[in-house]
Amino acid sequence: MYKNKSKTGHNNICGEKIKKLRQNLPQKTSQRQLAEMLQILGLDVDKNAIQRIESGQRFVTDIELKSISKVLNVSYDELLDDED
Repeated sequence: MYKNKSKTGHNNICGEKIKKLRQNLPQKTSQRQLAEMLQILGLDVDKNAIQRIESGQRFVTDIELKSISKVLNVSYDELLDDED
């Protein structure tokens, strides 16, 4: 049987990292602001999608991961590193 969940039972391994990085941006950045930054890059996400990603309820595609890493100015590896 296949297991499409992280060690914590979430649907992604990058959500918590995305939340930490967003909260640590130099300017206070809300989930809505992050969604708007991603929309500028052409990614069709809204505040609710960001909330679901950060809480681990939503899968993240490679296309989304690429844009998120660009906006947060980090590598894919840093987003996917679940060793904390």
